[in-house]
Amino acid sequence: MLILRSPAQLQLLEETLRKNLPATLPVLGTVMTVARGNPFSHEVLVDSWPHFGIVLTRLRPEDHRDPRDYYINQLSVFYRDKGALQMLLEGTEAVTRERAFQIMGMQDGLDEAVQEVASARGLKVETIRYRAMISPEPPQPRRQMPPELRLAPVSPSHVPLLNTVWALGGNARSQAFLLGLVRTLPSACLLDRRGRPVSWSLLDGQGCLRHGYTVPAWRGHGLTGLTLAELGRRLHAGGFPIYGAVLPHNTASLHALQAVGFVPQPGTFYMILGTPK
Repeated sequence: MLILRSPAQLQLLEETLRKNLPATLPVLGTVMTVARGNPFSHEVLVDSWPHFGIVLTRLRPEDHRDPRDYYINQLSVFYRDKGALQMLLEGTEAVTRERAFQIMGMQDGLDEAVQEVASARGLKVETIRYRAMISPEPPQPRRQMPPELRLAPVSPSHVPLLNTVWALGGNARSQAFLLGLVRTLPSACLLDRRGRPVSWSLLDGQGCLRHGYTVPAWRGHGLTGLTLAELGRRLHAGGFPIYGAVLPHNTASLHALQAVGFVPQPGTFYMILGTPK
């Protein structure tokens, strides 16, 4: 596959991916992040250029340090035909038996294709299905900022708390990953008078609004809209799509996002996790 490195190539690819939203969401967000500083050391590959059948974003091979760390080894894929996807998976650019991975995409059939290849190579595979949500404009909070709270970026000192409440977290690898997000990408949280975070949202390397959480004592006060509005303004100013991924059974989060302007998208946002057995 070919690695796209020049700003002109990445810009042209970005324009093409925008025409195929929402199916291209995680790939577009990664391509834009790569073109704007590449804080997570990703690279963008295509099977041919300028006419391509598949786009893959992945961690640069030289930055693989822990073969069992699927948090940092993030990939995203968009393909125009399943034959191109099958050819990719049959090679070693995306899936190998020695390395854990996290693959994201929004096309039906992706999960089955990855599952088949990864399982045949001896990896344990888990698929998590999300609902993609897009806000056409920066989110509009329903509530004013409570006087006892203030808006601030998430601090590295807050990461242990974030790691504790994250459903996929609670370990050293997940904590290191969250620390990387906080140190390199925009974030927003609300702090109480003692400086403790009560609600927060982060961005990931795919330009996706993730890791949103409000502590139980503050739920029902519309705080999610305040942090999303802050990050949404920054994404909008940079030309990024404003999107998030929510578990379909998390009705509270789905309603909270819709209340501030997010619109559910067709299809499924797949996150496929693979780990060596």
